[in-house]
Amino acid sequence: MAYTDIDKSDDYFNTVLYTGNGGTNNITGVNFQPDLVWVKDRTVGFDHVLQDSVRGTTKIINSNQTYVEFTNTGSITSFDSDGWTTGSYVATNLNSTPFVAWNWLAANGTASNTDGSITSTVSANTTSGFSIVSYTGDGGSSSTVGHGLGAIPKMVIIKCRTSTPSWQVWGEGYTRLSLNNPDGDLASYGMTRGASTVTLPNGINDWNGSGSDYIMYCWSEVKAFSKFGQYTGNGSTNGTFVYTGFKTAWVMVKRINSTGSWRMWDNKREGYNGDNAFVYANSSSTEEADGTVIDLLSNGFKFRNSSGDNNASGSTYIYMAFAENPFVTSTGIPGLAR
Repeated sequence: MAYTDIDKSDDYFNTVLYTGNGGTNNITGVNFQPDLVWVKDRTVGFDHVLQDSVRGTTKIINSNQTYVEFTNTGSITSFDSDGWTTGSYVATNLNSTPFVAWNWLAANGTASNTDGSITSTVSANTTSGFSIVSYTGDGGSSSTVGHGLGAIPKMVIIKCRTSTPSWQVWGEGYTRLSLNNPDGDLASYGMTRGASTVTLPNGINDWNGSGSDYIMYCWSEVKAFSKFGQYTGNGSTNGTFVYTGFKTAWVMVKRINSTGSWRMWDNKREGYNGDNAFVYANSSSTEEADGTVIDLLSNGFKFRNSSGDNNASGSTYIYMAFAENPFVTSTGIPGLAR
């Protein structure tokens, strides 16, 4: 096995839990200064909140909505060395309410990228395979945008900041983050992804409207740290097993051959198999008890029911997953369960 350059997965991705205080709240324990923070309350039906360092503090987009980007001065006001700070905005800090936040490290800074026909602003971490890309559409039929990863992105998620088309997702299939729709028309909307740029399918406003502003999140696959792929459900309580090559800390799945919601699990909210609670990325619904839906394992994940959202017999799903521990670190030392 080729060794990963990542010895501690939580130096690049980490889940934190916190309780809102309704005022100024310094969230710590992330282990790094995050560039993308994705927040969801667990017991109240507020929208998901996504904020990143490229767009800047207080700028919000919602994974479950098609809203334009908006500003709330009580949301995340700074990205700090071990986390971030939020004000009194209820969707990030309602008093006495439990929250979950998923955090990714990019570059803690930006650079202009001219690899594509559209100049982009990029914060890229080539070690962990994650970049945040801001660009303005030119309406072209085959425009390219540089992503800064130096490797082919396995997952690309785009949101228009200035109008209201749905979130766009290219993984092992094309679909939409804010909806439960099945796979889109790959023949028309297939995105060409290269080591330096992505090629936008055409000039429609979903991803390349002339003069419209966009944010794009890109992940390339890093062995023993991240995995992006596709699996087929078997409709059994002894369900489909997906091998990732690491102890799984976080996973999100979406059915693409039929309707199905995006489900998200992590190792911090209940944190033990048989009771891993999930939330829907495309819904403001509160956290739901897992029961026996999924086991997060030392080398992947395995489903334990036949829900159409994650394990219907013969159905096709895409997923993205991140590690708690890599199997083998950069020094060759096994990195299994702690």
